[in-house]
Amino acid sequence: MNRRKALIMALATGTVAASTMVAVAGQASAQPVDPAATAKVAADKADALVASNPAVLQATANETFHRGAVISSSGLNYVPYQRSYKGLPVQGGDFVVSTDSAGKTVATSVAQSSPIGEIATTPKLTEAAALKIAKGELKTVSGVEATNLIVSAIEGTPAALAWQSTIRGTSADGPSRLTVDVDALTGKVLRTYEHVIDVAGTGTGWINGSVSLNTTLSGSTYSLKDPTVTSLSCQDASTNTTFSGTDNVWGNGTGTSKETGCVDGLYVAQKQTAMLSAWLGRNGANGSGGAWPVRVGLNDQNAYYDGSQIQIGKNTAGQWISSADVLGHELGHGIDDTTPGGISGQGTQEFVADTIGAATEWYANNPNDPPDYLVGEEVNLVGSGAIRNMYNPSAVGDSNCYSSSTPGGEVHAAAGPGNHWFYLLAQGTSGNGQPASSTCNSTTITGIGIQNAMKIMYNAMLLKTSSSSYLKYRTWTLTAAKNLTPGNCTYFNTVKAAWTAVSVPAQTADPTCSGTTTPPTTSPTTSPTPTTSPTSNPAGCTGSNATRVTIPDAGAAVTSSITISGCTRAPSTTSSVSVNIIHTYRGDVKVDLVAPDGTVYNIKATSTSDSADNIILTDSGDLSSETANGTWKLKAQDVYSGDTGYISSWSLTL
Repeated sequence: MNRRKALIMALATGTVAASTMVAVAGQASAQPVDPAATAKVAADKADALVASNPAVLQATANETFHRGAVISSSGLNYVPYQRSYKGLPVQGGDFVVSTDSAGKTVATSVAQSSPIGEIATTPKLTEAAALKIAKGELKTVSGVEATNLIVSAIEGTPAALAWQSTIRGTSADGPSRLTVDVDALTGKVLRTYEHVIDVAGTGTGWINGSVSLNTTLSGSTYSLKDPTVTSLSCQDASTNTTFSGTDNVWGNGTGTSKETGCVDGLYVAQKQTAMLSAWLGRNGANGSGGAWPVRVGLNDQNAYYDGSQIQIGKNTAGQWISSADVLGHELGHGIDDTTPGGISGQGTQEFVADTIGAATEWYANNPNDPPDYLVGEEVNLVGSGAIRNMYNPSAVGDSNCYSSSTPGGEVHAAAGPGNHWFYLLAQGTSGNGQPASSTCNSTTITGIGIQNAMKIMYNAMLLKTSSSSYLKYRTWTLTAAKNLTPGNCTYFNTVKAAWTAVSVPAQTADPTCSGTTTPPTTSPTTSPTPTTSPTSNPAGCTGSNATRVTIPDAGAAVTSSITISGCTRAPSTTSSVSVNIIHTYRGDVKVDLVAPDGTVYNIKATSTSDSADNIILTDSGDLSSETANGTWKLKAQDVYSGDTGYISSWSLTL
């Protein structure tokens, strides 16, 4: 069939893709949810709340508010706002309003703790003078991006008029892209903000062995560029050119080969994209279907993200360090950067990225790099193994427990308490098949599994403001756990116990929870046991499969399987399936879910008028009449000729 295709993704604003599915059929099918309509309800309700000027916003008559795109996750909506003061942008004036699916406000998160008050808006210092002061913060300066007049209202400091400059160059620690706020009246440096986020630390047939990659074909030339994720490619850092060839065969398994490093790099980035979709409902690393180029060839024992790229360096043996935990961590900085509030601060940015790196490694579940809670163990950065240890940070010289000195410490060392908290939340003190972990208060904790822990962490990030800290993350994760499982306090209590177990104290802003303490049944309560196959999940009632399956053009149906075992209950009335199918004309494709007994549930019908690319959807329905354990199949069939595609990944929660 010859047609002109709409070369755009029919996706909603934010992180949830527009769904064309018919809900998973059962005895009582749910109706599809329109993400755009849900986002509009959330925005309207949030705007109404802001217009009522509640005291929590710390607002004055001189301020206006500017709403960003609504972000949706796990049935909750997050509406971010920036503020301006007499027309000037306010650094530190951001806030988030969270609503449920009906638009009811369930949480607010505000960076400011006090009103701005009256401040002068006419500078005494010239722009040129302020820029000269800002440049003094770097060892060398190679360029200036911008200098703008702002109001600095960082929590804990008086509001002030400031010149804000972003400059590129080098610091004592290496490459730098630095934002500097200079008091526009006195010339004092109020704040510096580093965009180059690095892991002193630690991809590719070298690490991951033989892998399947989604590449791009142009004419007769293939390239290491993802065909659907905007800007995601793997390049030679010395030339910023994407690796290309005529045979679509990449790398030689040698760790010193840059192309081999890019095999590992693109593989990890694509696994993370699938994890973000299947576990968190996020559309790409940047939340809008895109990511950043990965560049292999940094001449340093390091890797970093700077807002526009990922740079991958090498270990002391000259091997490129594109492992799941390292590259997943650097992409994690980008995720942090593109959620409300920007890059986390006050000692939290590295632990936040480590949690995303760990989730990426667990989702990939590659037998050549079995999932664990060490950072950089495969790349052996300087010849001494892992650079961070999440179950026992002190094993590599970091602190297991939080103290008042943690926020001001070296940022990688400061990750210790947060990494320890995440491990206790996911695996508990027993380790549940991973190493046991002690607590700072001698308590015992039962973990909730890494997928649930990551979902709570991500929803806390969606409440994040520019005032992030360990103390704020305690409040945000408790709020996320409460809102994700309303009426059930199991996850809330575990989050609370884990923070207390690493000595992060209770806060007056912490929510309380009243309800049942039976583990929720919508997600697994334990982390999956590492196996050589990504298609099984013996520990719970959920599973995922990210093995690529080609869908033949106008051909027979193909299937991708998930085997559920060890599920001790029937599927729920709100069972869900998430699908990521890459296709150049999605109306061609019929998608079904096939239960172990052969019952077929239609997820998406064909349509001759739906010319957009790709099928990216999540929906739920009643599967309670089925038996959970057994092999479930996602069946896809292209019924018209002229367009091609493949099953990229899918997940099932019973």
